Amino acid sequence: MNMMVNMKIKNIIITITLCLVLAGCKAPMATVIKDEVKENIPQNFNQEQENTDNNSGTTPWRQFFTDPNLVSLIETALKNNQELLITLQEIEIAKSGVLAKKGKLSPSVSAGVGAGLKKAGRYTSEGAGDATTEIEPGKEMPDPLGNFEGGLTANWEIDIWKKLRTEKESAVAHYLSTVEGKNFVLSNLIEEVANNYYELLALDNQLDIIRQYIKLQERALEISKIQKEAAAATELAVKKFEAELAKSKASEYTIRQQITEKENEINALLGRYPQPIVRTKESFMSTIPQTVYTGIPSQLLSNRPDIKRAELELKASKLDVEAARKEFYPSLEISATLGLEAFKPSYLVKMPESIAYNIAGELAGPLINKSAIKANFQTADARQIQALYEYDKTILNAYLDVANMMSKIKNIDQYYQLKSQETKALDQSIDIANQLFRNSRADYLEVLLNQRDALDAKMELIEAKQKQLSTVVDIYKSLGGGWK
Repeated sequence: MNMMVNMKIKNIIITITLCLVLAGCKAPMATVIKDEVKENIPQNFNQEQENTDNNSGTTPWRQFFTDPNLVSLIETALKNNQELLITLQEIEIAKSGVLAKKGKLSPSVSAGVGAGLKKAGRYTSEGAGDATTEIEPGKEMPDPLGNFEGGLTANWEIDIWKKLRTEKESAVAHYLSTVEGKNFVLSNLIEEVANNYYELLALDNQLDIIRQYIKLQERALEISKIQKEAAAATELAVKKFEAELAKSKASEYTIRQQITEKENEINALLGRYPQPIVRTKESFMSTIPQTVYTGIPSQLLSNRPDIKRAELELKASKLDVEAARKEFYPSLEISATLGLEAFKPSYLVKMPESIAYNIAGELAGPLINKSAIKANFQTADARQIQALYEYDKTILNAYLDVANMMSKIKNIDQYYQLKSQETKALDQSIDIANQLFRNSRADYLEVLLNQRDALDAKMELIEAKQKQLSTVVDIYKSLGGGWK
């Protein structure tokens, strides 16, 4: 009879196990994704480019930037910038996530003690049994019955489908992506500090030009007054020069305000309260931009931290899909307890009678109403596709960034050369116009127009120099430079 019962129990267990396994085999398949953008990346950035492995993006930033004042500012920013500090904490959070997933692979063991009191009804099977039970000859079972226990409890999910390992690998990939995210923040931060520094130097030089122009206007105003007294000019000429002088002085205060704001913008990047920015403005116009080597487009995949971050997030999302699919499979859990248990504290030390243990294994999996698991899988699958699109977009944008910057460097160089020629010609025309005005052979309008044109040209020349330097910084960052 017992043999038949045991056979039936075995058959039931085998049937349930087969059902669980078959249910897991019917798990949905993940969407197969193909990375066409990465496979079709061009061999070079333009047809005129020669294929070379020289890449400025691999140059450490301390070697790329030669201005000691700028280097000092960048070093301060790397220590104090709040956005960078926030990113570092994201790395710590991701690192904790790896430890949490790793911990699930090992058994969890806990220790505990407990005490309780129980009174069973006299006319119940338990109560009647206790009433007729003697602990020792002449000693009946106490009523109510106490219970004192202490020991270890262990629980362990056996990773038979490697689901837990997959989750850990996903957490590691996500952690590595946060490290690359930190590198991307570093690269952006260095670019911002350098560009703002060059903009500040440009404003300093524009302020000097305005002050020179003010002195020029003051001399022109004096000449116009002298010519009026000599009846060689009218009151209208004097008023025009006075208005131009007032306009120039107003422009000076506008630039001074812009300098203050730009200094504070740099201080904000450096994570400090307003203070003067140490700089040398005299050599700004003579600064020669760094020569930049772009290398080949495929190097962007290993140089740019934003591409590497997107690639790692794509890897993590694929692993998440795999882990979500394995939720359809049955899981095997083992639980065990080992300790001492007795109805009286003094009996706890009486061994082996007080030793109690228990071990059990459970194979469980979803059979019906799997909507929550399906929803989690579909979400993970959609995020995988989303991560692929994000990765492709990052690669494409990186390529376009470099291509645009290469074109901009060439065009801004030509623009700067032509602006230099324009400035020299207008400087000469100012001297000629002033000499003719003093000899009454030119009117005040010709002098004013020449001076205004010369001022605008010098301002634009300074802006062109700033764009020259900033474009080099931008392409350096676009090539993946700045974080090493």
